[in-house]
Amino acid sequence: MLKDELPKIITNKLPGPKATKVIEDRKKYIPNAIGCIYPVVINRAEGAIVEDIDGNRFLDFIGGVGVLNIGYSHPEIIEAVKEQSEKYFHAMFNTMTHEGYVNLAKELCNIAPIRGKDKKAYFANSGAEADENAVKIAKAYTKRPNIIVFSGAFHGRTHYTMAMTSKKAYAKGMGPLAEGVYRAKFPYYYRAPKDIKEKDYLDYYMDSIYDIFEESVEPSTIAAVVVEPLQGEGGFIPAPIEWVKALRILCDKYGILLIADEVQSGFCRTGKMFCSEYWKEVGAEPDILTTAKSIAAGIPLSAIIASKEIMDSVESGVIGGTFGGNPLACRAALKVIEIMKRDNFTNRSLEIGKIVKDRYKQMQEKYEIIGDIRGLGAMIGIEFVKNKGTKEPAPELTKKIILECANNGLLVEGAGTYNNVIRFLAPLVISNDQLNAGLDIIENAIKVCIKG
Repeated sequence: MLKDELPKIITNKLPGPKATKVIEDRKKYIPNAIGCIYPVVINRAEGAIVEDIDGNRFLDFIGGVGVLNIGYSHPEIIEAVKEQSEKYFHAMFNTMTHEGYVNLAKELCNIAPIRGKDKKAYFANSGAEADENAVKIAKAYTKRPNIIVFSGAFHGRTHYTMAMTSKKAYAKGMGPLAEGVYRAKFPYYYRAPKDIKEKDYLDYYMDSIYDIFEESVEPSTIAAVVVEPLQGEGGFIPAPIEWVKALRILCDKYGILLIADEVQSGFCRTGKMFCSEYWKEVGAEPDILTTAKSIAAGIPLSAIIASKEIMDSVESGVIGGTFGGNPLACRAALKVIEIMKRDNFTNRSLEIGKIVKDRYKQMQEKYEIIGDIRGLGAMIGIEFVKNKGTKEPAPELTKKIILECANNGLLVEGAGTYNNVIRFLAPLVISNDQLNAGLDIIENAIKVCIKG
């Protein structure tokens, strides 16, 4: 079966002849802004393996940028969606109730690690929609106009979430952006200022929030603080737990809601069903949680979960939409959660993460260009630098490594404020043989690119 295969390139060059024609048509008919550097035109995929239309097999360490924790083409999900499709495709929840929506909301309320005894959930279509809706709910509840986000953050490309997202390459030419969005420093300890001692890191990063209160807006005007428990586009940086605890105390002091953006970190990716379960273990759980990506195995769906008190503060008509909670997506999501619980995906995530981190650390000892390795579970970043002493980012080298991997049958993707991080987001159904084959390709790519 395809899901059990290893990567193999059979064409003389990439892309192959059939893929080349499709990519040429892509360039002709699709906007250039929707870029893609990978020489792959997918034909079929199973588990963590993609086969292109020329018969080349690629191992996928990108996983749809966090969408395919359960892998490609899981047979039980195919069957569940097929069964639902034979009943009805669509039922707009604002006009009629369908059981899948209610059952999925109930399931998420039971497992989401948020504050409150009684919880409610509803659905949108993308991570950006979920984040924007979470802010709307926070504003409705607090009656406050402003929010705080962080350096390195990525929250989406809608008008409001472009303002929330840190890297302005994602909003080039789109100004003026939404008002009322203020940015503090995310605790990126590896790149803390050299004159700050490690024992003072926490105070340094918390002070950047208090600077907003001093220089920009009063805390009484802040509705929410929005944070990724493990930054994605920012470079796969986990939020230090001592910082999260301090942030929770700050929010409680000023009546500010804490929103966890788990669009990428949810669904067993970090060794927990949700990364903010680590927060809950220290009494710092969020007030609102957003999630998307791997929720429905690739069918568009996102979720917003909060306490009943917070959710029911929103006026009728302010939230909802045509496709949110689509029946096919809800059916897929229910099956995803069932499989992940049954097959203990949280443990598998931790097992995968240990293999990857151990191998990366071995590489770090051998190669001067590997500056930092970090992450939780199977959400891991490896940061490339010109040398370990200066920590100067190496974005060009990182890009070369990514392309060298692709040419040898492994798909990896970059990240980071300085475009010098390679992210690990392989499907959690990947076998150890496949995992080690992919890590071999990465190490060989590093060797080739160092030589130059």
